[in-house]
Amino acid sequence: MAAILAIISSLDFLVAGIRMTTPLLLAAIGDIFSERTGVLNIALEAMMLIGAFGSFIFAYYSGNAYVGVLAAILLGGVMGLVHAFFTVTLRCDQVVTAVGENIFALGVTSTLYRILLGATPLQPESPGLPQLAIPVLDQIPVLGTVLFKHNILVYLGLLMVPLTYAVLFHTTWGLKIRAVGEHPQAADTLGINVYLVRYACIILSCVLASLGGASLTVGGLRYFMDNMTAGRGFIAFAAVIFGRYNPWGALIATLLFGFTDAFQLRMQAMGLDLPYHLFLMLPYVVTLVVLVFMIGRSVVPRSQGIPYVREER
Repeated sequence: MAAILAIISSLDFLVAGIRMTTPLLLAAIGDIFSERTGVLNIALEAMMLIGAFGSFIFAYYSGNAYVGVLAAILLGGVMGLVHAFFTVTLRCDQVVTAVGENIFALGVTSTLYRILLGATPLQPESPGLPQLAIPVLDQIPVLGTVLFKHNILVYLGLLMVPLTYAVLFHTTWGLKIRAVGEHPQAADTLGINVYLVRYACIILSCVLASLGGASLTVGGLRYFMDNMTAGRGFIAFAAVIFGRYNPWGALIATLLFGFTDAFQLRMQAMGLDLPYHLFLMLPYVVTLVVLVFMIGRSVVPRSQGIPYVREER
């Protein structure tokens, strides 16, 4: 017990928790935009994996981590366009489409990595994003180190929470998003372009999820490996359900999952006489418990998962 208390009260643990929350938070915030328009985006895992791979490769060959971030944005946008085309234009089953994209991302990233870098004895590393301390705020005891000495993707994730809330609940565009998710036929009658709103939100969703993947590579480890996201896309999806499709709720959920992940890493480092798999499974167990208690209690947009077919007038 004393060891556990020492872990959760350490400054390093708090900093690690915030960093490990970032990939989940970016993906979850992105998913909120998609879900609010009525489109399921279970392909977050694919978007994160593509973003992690693309940012690493472009940063590695260019020697600039910010080039990797731009690559993640572009790749996320392209994947979002593809996802929107299948789910909105072709009206394919949204779950089946997402499963296909997840399988595609896993296969293509592993294959391209071997083609581009081959089998090397040493793990290739890319440049990493620099830590940007915020003047004055970084001098605050404890909070300064925990919140104000991170890279740009961490700040982006935290900034997107109030920004998303303001957009969704205090702007005309946010009203259109929610109207499309609740009753697309009525929204269309009022002159709202349902297809445009869904396309825009899906693309934004995938871009943010891709940046979440980039935060794992250029924003964190600086290398890439097969299936690097390891289910984080699904955890982010669960965080959206836990947070009831609200960015503040998603923040709380991703902090829970992020700090659980940081905790299991610290537990592994303690060298306890226990299989490390027990610690690895901890974030996923927490995810399952959350889903068991939250599914059915979270009010989903009424048109969620239902393709929209515009009626002839």
